[in-house]
Amino acid sequence: MLELRRIRVGYGPTQVVHGVDLSVTRGEVVGMIGPNGAGKSSILRAISGLVRPISGETVFEGQVITGMAPERIARLGLALVPEGRHIFKTLTVAENLRLGARSDEDNARMGSTLARFPILRERAGQRADRLSGGEQQQLAIARALLARPKLLILDEPSLGLAPKTIDVIYESLEDLRAEGVTMLLVEQNAARTIAFCDRCVVLSAGRVRARGSRSELQRSPDLLGAYLGRQP
Repeated sequence: MLELRRIRVGYGPTQVVHGVDLSVTRGEVVGMIGPNGAGKSSILRAISGLVRPISGETVFEGQVITGMAPERIARLGLALVPEGRHIFKTLTVAENLRLGARSDEDNARMGSTLARFPILRERAGQRADRLSGGEQQQLAIARALLARPKLLILDEPSLGLAPKTIDVIYESLEDLRAEGVTMLLVEQNAARTIAFCDRCVVLSAGRVRARGSRSELQRSPDLLGAYLGRQP
């Protein structure tokens, strides 16, 4: 479904991603893990069209999307839940979702989308700035799901959340996995990501240092510790 071929990303004279290859197949959940500054978010920005790679190619469902405008990439079926959520805090939950809808069909799915997140349905008329951090994250995910994306990309969905709240977020993601939603997940929490994903890629200093299935990486604590500074 998604393939990155030797992607390089930079900002001004500084290159932060150095020739990364990555693939995600339909129905799969793939994780990217690594320390701050590893290049994870830059890769996601390149995939979603928010930055143009220095070189390399991104292919989505057989179509080269490198250099496409973000809104065109979104229309192809790729949805990004960005780090920091980026919701409109002065608007209500329902208004945030309506802004995320790109068609009348998306708007018609509002009720079924809210049904996935009972707390959002209860607070549909409440301003988003009155939601907890975990509830805001659920809102960001719900907004991305409105258009039934073919690939859901999540950038640090557990960032800044309490452990119990992280459990709630991952329960929602587990439900999506059971429905066959394809996901690319970026997290700093190596243990959580490896346990959840089918496969993971380990990044450090803009390069892939390791990759493998859940079982393969769980058997390699020394390798992970060398790049992440901790063991899963």
